[in-house]
Formats: sequence, structure tokens, C-alpha cells
Amino acid sequence: MTFLKRAAAALLATTALAAVSSPSLAQDFKGKSAGDILIRARGLAVLPQDKGTLYAGAPVNGNIGSANVGNDYIPELDFSYFITDNIALELIAGTSRHKVSGSLLPALGSSIDIGKVSLLPPTLTAQYHFFTKERISPYVGAGINYTLFYREDAANTPNSGNLRITDTDYKNRFGWALQAGVDVAITGNWSLNFDVKKIFLKTDVTAKVNNAIPVTSKVTLDPWLVGIGVGYRF
Repeated sequence: MTFLKRAAAALLATTALAAVSSPSLAQDFKGKSAGDILIRARGLAVLPQDKGTLYAGAPVNGNIGSANVGNDYIPELDFSYFITDNIALELIAGTSRHKVSGSLLPALGSSIDIGKVSLLPPTLTAQYHFFTKERISPYVGAGINYTLFYREDAANTPNSGNLRITDTDYKNRFGWALQAGVDVAITGNWSLNFDVKKIFLKTDVTAKVNNAIPVTSKVTLDPWLVGIGVGYRF
């Protein structure tokens, strides 16, 4: 949540500075209208709220630990089309890469580096925009996500118990998305944007330990996507 607070403070500070430094900017902006195409560029934090249990077959049967997925910080583009003055469709485009690790039972050497994986999570949301003719226009949205996992690189690094992950596979999955954000007009067609999405996403992970022991995990990712950036409307 620290990133969220910092991003919100930066947006508010930049908005205030633009308004007070040039009074004319506060008047020179265009409200949102049907037929508009809005393109935004954002800096995005991808923050998985992961939860998963590792299971292994012979010679170790049952629960052997948990899986953990790291954060990533990426550039992102999104495209919105306004069907009416208030209703828009938005599609985001961006890809992130995450380090994956496991916390094992003490008898197995405590922890293990599982590897890295890249995510391509195209997400389509339907949005409702409030106060579209005003300078500050918040919005809410909901939609669907399909996440593709690629560059599934196993760590192949032994832990203290001399175990190593030698192969990984992540299943692509659909998920639901919720969204909230705000556009702040600067001048003309330009605006600042702050946006938060919650994606409800699960995946099945399979791997091998020491090229022999099969390991599986059902991982709940449920990432927060927190972004701040600029937009231009055509």
C-alpha cells in the first residue's frame, strides 16, 4: 500500500501545481464525449496477493510448502473508447515478469528458488465515468481478464537441502477484474490519470524437482494493478 499512497500523493501534487502555476490551464480543457478515443501511458505496479500450496509425489507425499510470487513495476498502455459521454470500454496492454519462490518444510531445506515467469494480462473493462464535463472525472469499471504465462524459466538452483527446480509450466487462465480511477484534465486534450485494478486470477503450476519429483500447486495470484500516468484524447 506504500506505492498506492505515494502514487496518489504525486498525482494530487502535480494537479495542484498545474492549476496554481497557470490559471488559464484550469479553463482550457475538453470534457469527455461520446466517440472519444483516450490513450494513456502509465507506470504500473503489479502486486500479486499470492497464496498457494506446493504438493509433491514420491518420495515425498503431500504438502511440502507454499509458493510466493514477487512484485514487478512496468510501463503500460491502455486504450478507451467512449460509447456515450459516460460509458467507455478500456483495453490495457502490458507485460510483467515475476520471481517465484517456495517456502518448504524445514526437513527439505527451508526455501527454494522456483524461477521466473512473464505474464501478459490483456484486460477489457466497461467503465462508467462521472462528471465528464468537469476537470476532475472519476470512474469505476468491471470486466474480464485472460492471462498468458510465458518465458517460464526454472531456477535450476539447489537450496540448502540440495533440491532444485528443473522444469516449470503455468496454465493460462481467465479472471475477473474490478477498477476505479480518476482523470484530471490539464490542458486541451491532455489529462493526468490514477488507476487501480483488482484482478481475480488463479493458475495451476507444475514443476519437477531434481528432474524427478513432480510438484504441483494451485496458486491464487489476485494481483493489484496500481498505475499513474498521462492521457490524450482524440
